[in-house]
Amino acid sequence: MKGIKGIKGSFLLICFCVFAQTNAQKHAGVTSKDWGTANGRNVILYTLVNANGMVVKLTNFGGTITSIMVPDKNGVFEDVVLGFDTLEQYTAEHPCFGATIGRVANRIRNGKFTIDGTTYELSKNSDVHCLHGGNEFDRVVWDSKIVANKLGPSIRLQHISADNTMGFPGNLESYVTYTLTDDNAIEVHYEATTDKATHVNMTQHSYFNLNGMKDKIYDHILKIDADKYTEIDEEIIPTGKLGTVKGTDWDLTTPTPIGNNIHKLNFNGYHYNYIFNKPVGELKEVIEVVELKSGRTMTISTTQPGVQFYSGNAIGDALTGKNNIKYANHMAFCLETQHFPDTPNHENFPSTLLLPGEKYDETAIFHFGVTE
Repeated sequence: MKGIKGIKGSFLLICFCVFAQTNAQKHAGVTSKDWGTANGRNVILYTLVNANGMVVKLTNFGGTITSIMVPDKNGVFEDVVLGFDTLEQYTAEHPCFGATIGRVANRIRNGKFTIDGTTYELSKNSDVHCLHGGNEFDRVVWDSKIVANKLGPSIRLQHISADNTMGFPGNLESYVTYTLTDDNAIEVHYEATTDKATHVNMTQHSYFNLNGMKDKIYDHILKIDADKYTEIDEEIIPTGKLGTVKGTDWDLTTPTPIGNNIHKLNFNGYHYNYIFNKPVGELKEVIEVVELKSGRTMTISTTQPGVQFYSGNAIGDALTGKNNIKYANHMAFCLETQHFPDTPNHENFPSTLLLPGEKYDETAIFHFGVTE
């Protein structure tokens, strides 16, 4: 990506001393600790550290990333995702901070879809609609284990969602593998199989702020390689039509400060599904984010056909997060790589239907760096 580079091997450029680099390599790996109980099961908090000293913390409750510590252009490490200090805060009501989302991310109109003439009634947890699969995956305790991975420290999560859970058909066996690589990337690999035709569309729901929550997200510069989007109605659900972003206030085809148009938009900010300019299934870098004050950057590569860009429009002011920071609207943003919202009800969208004998297999890579 032009103007941005990864951090691996660049400690001289960002003032890492030899001692610090050696110390980081010495302690690279995975540690874990008991973090309480939820739903009658033990919850574990994992800490992943790579050779550069980057740290990712995640828990098997909801498959949730709780912290991402990355350096700025001066080598200062800060947390760049919203979240909480305790398990009790995660088990309480909150807007899916850092969670693994499934079975089907985003909205399904009227909480229903039809497969082979059978209509399935789903959990309606967003007015009359189903949102994020009825909030199953982000509220369960996943089976989890540390796994060997040549790319870096890695955690593999497993969850079996029984037939008719939240109204979805089929016994769905899902796996999510989180890997922290030595080039400062978080690789998220999703897999699933089913014994009955069903729909699957998983995603990662971290809220990012590359300035470490010092300011709101308005100065973050974002580019999404997407010329089209799914047109939506007043309930943020696709109409089925595909629109062109050129000439709109949500055009992000060129690097654009998030704050430029955020107050012009409906829904108090960005809440759009962008359609990538790439073949479905191809793993390609499609998103770039730069925060100039800190110099931090993030790029996203994915096999998925789209991304829901949500600018934290409804975080509200009732939550206090890590480091006693009071959260607010537009404090952070989500870039949820996924198939399109309400896909089960639109034949013209890339399908989310998973059949017995098939394997759901998708990847997202979040790569962190600094500006040149």
